[in-house]
Amino acid sequence: MTLRRVRVGELLALAGAVCVFVSLFLPSYRRATGLLDGWDTFGPAVALLLAAAVAACVLVVCNLMERTTAVPVAAAVWTFLFGLVAIVAAVVRLLERPDHVTGVCSGAWLALAGAVLIFLGAWWSMWDERRSLYEPASPEPRPGPPAASGGP
Repeated sequence: MTLRRVRVGELLALAGAVCVFVSLFLPSYRRATGLLDGWDTFGPAVALLLAAAVAACVLVVCNLMERTTAVPVAAAVWTFLFGLVAIVAAVVRLLERPDHVTGVCSGAWLALAGAVLIFLGAWWSMWDERRSLYEPASPEPRPGPPAASGGP
């Protein structure tokens, strides 16, 4: 495990995941009787945002733990997809408010910002495939074929 493998894309995705997690505890909506946070309005959009945040965390862990590039690249592709879905879910959350809500608060906007960061971080992670982050393979050379002696 080495921290050198974590690149800017993974750090962006991780920052987005932190934003999404924090947004669940901040007020998302204002209504006459008080404030609603992400847990009060839990639904499919919040579940999709959480799935994208978990995918971003998996992306970072895969880059830290794996010795090959295959699993981190696959994690980046899935995180990219979950990030795109999370952006749509966050926009739907902003536009389609619960009943009797008079305003949108910082939690909903932070969730959208986190979803965008997850999406951009995964995209950057797929784009920035530097081979120098991984130790090059140096297999032992095979011995050549035996020399033919004599002939017909």
